[in-house]
Amino acid sequence: MSRPLHYILAPLFYFAVAWVGGFFTSQGVKSWYPTIAKPSYTPSGSFIGIVWTIIYILSTISLILFVNRARGRAFFWPIIGLYVLNGIFNTFWSYLFFVRHALGFAVLDAFLIWVTVEMLITFIWFYSRMASLLLLPYFGWLTFAGYLTYVIYKTNSFSP
Repeated sequence: MSRPLHYILAPLFYFAVAWVGGFFTSQGVKSWYPTIAKPSYTPSGSFIGIVWTIIYILSTISLILFVNRARGRAFFWPIIGLYVLNGIFNTFWSYLFFVRHALGFAVLDAFLIWVTVEMLITFIWFYSRMASLLLLPYFGWLTFAGYLTYVIYKTNSFSP
């Protein structure tokens, strides 16, 4: 990856993750989502949108900082792959939850997102502490959002 190219590709990647995830979310946020049971502490859609915007911006900066520090070093490409895998899991959650209404699988996917962020924080610490620290809000939000997904799953499961 040439130096200037990652300044374009990183934002494009996270824009794509946000756009595709938003597309999937729009499939059920106005029709299906209001009909399911949610706990009283469920944040509003506008708050969630603000949080995800901040997370995507911080993740973009984290990726750029990582590339600047780690290009050509050991484990560079596997960690890039982990960023990509995290984005795929992130987008897939919106598909599972809002399009397929597969709440149990969305819980599993939320866990996979959480694990990949934890792995990124751990692995990139060696290359750039700032890139690692920028992912802490993402990790914190996922801890809450994953729990919320689980509660929604349990509340809306009708199996004995």
